[in-house]
Amino acid sequence: MKFFSQILLRPLLTLSLIVLSLLTISAPSHAQYTGPVDTTKAPAPVYSIKNVKISVQGFDHQDNAVLDIPHQFRGAQPLPDSLRIPEEKHLKNIRQLSFDGENAEAYLSPDGIHVSFQARGPEAGSCDQIYTMTLDGRDVKRISDGKGRTTCSYYLPSGDKILYASTKGALGGSCPPEPDFSKGYVWPLYPYFDIYVADTSGKEIGRLTQNENFYDAEATVSPVGDKIIFTSTRSGDIDLYSMNLDGTNVTQLTNEEGYDGGAFYSQDGKQIVYRASRPAGDELKEYRELLKQGLIKPHMLEIFLMDADGSHKRQLTHSNAASFAPYFYPDGKRVIFASNMADPKGRDFDLYMIHTDGTGLERITYNKTFDGFPVFTKDGKHLIFCSNRNGANPHNTNIFIADWVE
Repeated sequence: MKFFSQILLRPLLTLSLIVLSLLTISAPSHAQYTGPVDTTKAPAPVYSIKNVKISVQGFDHQDNAVLDIPHQFRGAQPLPDSLRIPEEKHLKNIRQLSFDGENAEAYLSPDGIHVSFQARGPEAGSCDQIYTMTLDGRDVKRISDGKGRTTCSYYLPSGDKILYASTKGALGGSCPPEPDFSKGYVWPLYPYFDIYVADTSGKEIGRLTQNENFYDAEATVSPVGDKIIFTSTRSGDIDLYSMNLDGTNVTQLTNEEGYDGGAFYSQDGKQIVYRASRPAGDELKEYRELLKQGLIKPHMLEIFLMDADGSHKRQLTHSNAASFAPYFYPDGKRVIFASNMADPKGRDFDLYMIHTDGTGLERITYNKTFDGFPVFTKDGKHLIFCSNRNGANPHNTNIFIADWVE
């Protein structure tokens, strides 16, 4: 989720925003980049949406994101040399894919040619919608229908369908209200977030969750192609659940008190990495009171691992900070994540890497504002991430891709 990308603006991006020139880039060496691919022509998937009301919606004139696509997306451009940071030794040939507004959570299609992501324009009152584009920053296409606030898109294994969470079923499709910050910095857990499925032309084909009493969001898919993992408040706490691709066989994976979310599977589908809080004492009392109001304070999060069935849980980081957005390196032996652990004020988020046995913590980025939402290509040769660097405005979050150097 795009929880931390506007750190200096709000000072952190709220959950209600949830979120994120002609240079082309080369694809991984085993394949030649061939430009936009119409994934809607891919073979039909081997599953069906069984437990939902099927609906098909065309776009109307409503677009809560208010994007100016020609301005916000100009094709990939190299990061100016003046903005290169010598300490970022693992990143080479950084290219910027978006240039204004808020753009984040860019996740790869199975063929490695497209990303799905959330974005909105710079106008006040706009809220995120789901889009796709190619890795050269072109062929930008809206997938969600422009209503509500959306977040957490992810390709299904067939490559021709994308799931995402949306509040469109409530409030007449308008953007949800901002939380009350008189209680401090909080995230709202909107109970009308539900998980939808659309094809890559933007046609909605199903809805996997249908209860507006619970927050259901933060869904990602196992690379093996058998399971979806998502975050929900249906237990009365904030926990992780898995389900089949058709929405059946919902299984609770976490039951420890505190927030569990933002989960991803390893490439072999055997492990899950996620962020979690484990409040105690007065913090636990505050956590419970806020949760009753549909709110949470995200100031202390650590990275955890567990097996795909929810067993063998173990804490990976001990940062005493807000660590989030973990993602496995393709070999499953390391995890990259974002954290503010190096900033006493808690405003500067950078990327870190750690081995799955908890050793070898290494800082990856040294940008003085925000870096987050890291994702590796399947071969580990490229890193996609989001950052406040080189924005049209100081607090814009944009999407970048870099060559990864060991």
